[in-house]
Amino acid sequence: MNIGILVIALVGGLAGILSTFYLLIAMPVVIVQKIYRKVRFGTPIMK
Repeated sequence: MNIGILVIALVGGLAGILSTFYLLIAMPVVIVQKIYRKVRFGTPIMK
């Protein structure tokens, strides 16, 4: 195979993996943070 295509495939795959891991970590953190603020300070969850 062409080395350029392999590099593009590697960069694209790496970008997909990193964005997936970011979402897996960030979404639960945001949800827990919103629940904590709701319980502790009484702020609306959608604010």
